[in-house]
Amino acid sequence: MRRDQDQKQGGTEGAGKPDRRTVLADAAIGVLADAGVRGLTHRAVDAAAGLPVGTTSAYLRTRQALLTALVRRLVELDQGELQAMGERVVIRSADELVDGIAELMRHRLTGEGRRRSLARYACAVESVRDPELREILVPRENAGRAVVRTFLAGQGVADPDGRTTTLLACIDGLVFDRLVGGGETGVDELQGLVAAALRGATGVRGSGRGRRHGAAVESADHA
Repeated sequence: MRRDQDQKQGGTEGAGKPDRRTVLADAAIGVLADAGVRGLTHRAVDAAAGLPVGTTSAYLRTRQALLTALVRRLVELDQGELQAMGERVVIRSADELVDGIAELMRHRLTGEGRRRSLARYACAVESVRDPELREILVPRENAGRAVVRTFLAGQGVADPDGRTTTLLACIDGLVFDRLVGGGETGVDELQGLVAAALRGATGVRGSGRGRRHGAAVESADHA
């Protein structure tokens, strides 16, 4: 009965309080990040959430239900982050795009963002054999993606949709590499990604760091 009430309340248990399923999904993300897929059990989530044994299985009876709730929550948090960044960040030059990528990577590699990244990649591996999870993890539209696409289109690149998808996939790959192997991401690496995204652009211009981006794009065009 309580579970039905939670759903009808649209994600809240009283004013300002997350519903029990959200609490459990957030705890599951932490368990997956800290203990891996094998450590993701209903009892471990109960403990992480500080709830009585059996709570998780009462709300998310099967392992599949637990994984699905976890992945949906991950996507919700990621989308919220990208939406907020896209609404706040203005990209008018290649330099500003580099700065935006660097900020996103910091979010994804430190603090709670790092734990979400660990959980996200574990879920991505699981989704190879799980079409339902794979469908949830499909990249979605958000303000962050839109602002990158708008900038690339404004620079006159061919196929800004495709270039945006490729650029974001490369960023994702860099995050994974640093998550597994450690180390810092140099600005030169990010400039190289942006240069590749701007290859063939007709409107690249700027000064300072921007001129170096232009040189990189010109070099790429003649490679």
